[in-house]
Amino acid sequence: MTEIQRPGALYQQVAGAIREAILSGDFAPDSLLPSEAQLMARYAVSRPTVRNAIAALRAEGLIDVRHGKGSFVRSAGQPALTIERRISRTADGKFVMPNGDAWQEAEEPSSYRTHTTKATARLLQLGEEEALFGCDRLLFDPATGTRAMHRTLIPFAVADSFPPLAEEPCKRPAAFYRLLTEGGHTLTWSETVRARMPLPDERTTLQLPDATPVLHLSRVTHDTDDRPLILEELRIGADRAELTYRLTADKQATRRSRT
Repeated sequence: MTEIQRPGALYQQVAGAIREAILSGDFAPDSLLPSEAQLMARYAVSRPTVRNAIAALRAEGLIDVRHGKGSFVRSAGQPALTIERRISRTADGKFVMPNGDAWQEAEEPSSYRTHTTKATARLLQLGEEEALFGCDRLLFDPATGTRAMHRTLIPFAVADSFPPLAEEPCKRPAAFYRLLTEGGHTLTWSETVRARMPLPDERTTLQLPDATPVLHLSRVTHDTDDRPLILEELRIGADRAELTYRLTADKQATRRSRT
């Protein structure tokens, strides 16, 4: 039996003892924690104290409560999926994303009309409340079961120049890229990645464990003049996926020697 010192919040002391056991390997990753009764006996505390300690560790992301099965130590292993974020173009003008063929749609895509928010307006270099065409997809990787939420946002002004964008806002991104290049644009892309805690609907849709952040990727397609054309957003559980990028050195303009 592990002795618990009484001063201070008792559940925090129990949480600290369990945390130490997890970090030391006494409770191994993916293993089932002892039952409430066993933890009560181990630390000589009441059931409410054990439950509050477990709740605190869930909030920290150290354990995952699986309904009907118990509390499990969160795995510290490698993510189930590595997502390559590069874009390639074939000789016949077709665009290819390395993970593009792996994703399948869990349900029919949903197209709609919407407006820019403060965040999307900044990325698209537009004012707030500017009209957009939108498309939401729920994707999954059949090999790992990993889910991802994908969103495409197209400004009305861009769609006016390319009517097929408005007619079929749920085309896959590679089809948009080809359409734009056939229209005379030389495309470039910029991407930002941030981690944040999920909104309730994201947590449910992505089937995230407790205290799991999402990776939120925002990719902007730019035209020849660096004007933003399309915004894509990908949201995926940070416990399920890691991202990989291929970097190339930018070419700097050479200085002309003065004669």
